[in-house]
Amino acid sequence: MSLNIPKIRAQFPALARPAIFFDGPGGTQICQQSLDRMTAYLVDCNANHEGAFATSAASDVVLDEAHQAMADFYNAASSEEIVFGNNMTTLTLHLSRSISRMWDAGDEIVVTRLDHDANVTPWLLAAEDRGASVNWVGFDVEDGTLNLDELQRALVRKPKFLAVGYASNSLGTINPIKKIIKMAHETGTMIYVDAVQYAPHGVIDVQDIDADFLVSSPYKYFGPHAGVLYGKKNLLEELKAYKVRPASNHLPSKFETGTQNHEGIAGVLGTIEYFEWIGNEFGGEYDFPEKDYTGRTLTLKKAMTAIGAYEQELNQALLATLESVPGLRLYGPSDPLKTEERVATFSFRLGDLHPRKVAEELGKRDIYVWDGNYYALNITERLGLEGSGGMVRVGATHYNTIEEIRKLGEALKEIVELA
Repeated sequence: MSLNIPKIRAQFPALARPAIFFDGPGGTQICQQSLDRMTAYLVDCNANHEGAFATSAASDVVLDEAHQAMADFYNAASSEEIVFGNNMTTLTLHLSRSISRMWDAGDEIVVTRLDHDANVTPWLLAAEDRGASVNWVGFDVEDGTLNLDELQRALVRKPKFLAVGYASNSLGTINPIKKIIKMAHETGTMIYVDAVQYAPHGVIDVQDIDADFLVSSPYKYFGPHAGVLYGKKNLLEELKAYKVRPASNHLPSKFETGTQNHEGIAGVLGTIEYFEWIGNEFGGEYDFPEKDYTGRTLTLKKAMTAIGAYEQELNQALLATLESVPGLRLYGPSDPLKTEERVATFSFRLGDLHPRKVAEELGKRDIYVWDGNYYALNITERLGLEGSGGMVRVGATHYNTIEEIRKLGEALKEIVELA
């Protein structure tokens, strides 16, 4: 059963606005279920943690439910492996201090030029503090794919740590993450996966890919501004947490510093409930006989598979539309036969027009897109575009439509004609 897009869009109050939202890679619109959960939390049980009274007890129940919901979304073995924070960047900076305590002077770590800077600079800073050296892995400027040969050579040196993205927030490339993790583990290398850009678009199974750490930001998949880290329980237990003394020493609390954004965590629970609704409504045809998914985990995997199937239509339509625009140069994967190897996130330049000018012109037509480097600084530097404004970025999610893509194409052609 394909997605019923009008029914999907009805779950998003912001979509009543007369605008086309192609700004999803920077933050999606929020679903009603998430809004409802946040409102209910603030009205019914707005209290701090572990109090001896009713609203605090109710608050703790919601927070526990949210941890379990995200464990199901990631297919983590336990809710103890789920750590909430403000966003991926904050969580990564926080964990980098703990993880880097395992490094010694002269050790080596690996980062890639295809990553968002939130999965680069925290590790550069940590390496500097610990006296570790950094090895960079590049990407193919023609097709936007990570250079796996370079990665293999880097891993031969048995680095202590590898930071890598699941999908590029700039070029849309999906990395073969299970293969990469296997490569890393064969050399005893710990791996930290940035799944922020991938999470809205496909199934995540941390046990299947054997991730040591994986992190995403729910505001990129229809929830509130928050971040959610998965870490293997034994690793989280081993790591020293930088926290105040009265705070719990137990998981996951020891890494959830200070009073958390409780209403935001409640909103994440609502987002998972939205995905459950999709799985129940539209995921019936999908099954995973090779997996032992049950209950909510199974429903969520069905939801993300249904979303991914529909987004392949958007992916192909966007690729064809952008390539039909005169003077448009697309960066990253562009093979129409391999759209399953990318998410529906596209970056381009339009003739000699500055990317900000293109974004402004589209904005005047109520089409919302991003321009610049989107914090994927190493990509725009490697492509030689950082000094001239970066690129224009268009990203589709499952609430977007083929008709919206058609309007984008018409608008871009009109901008070219008027330039």
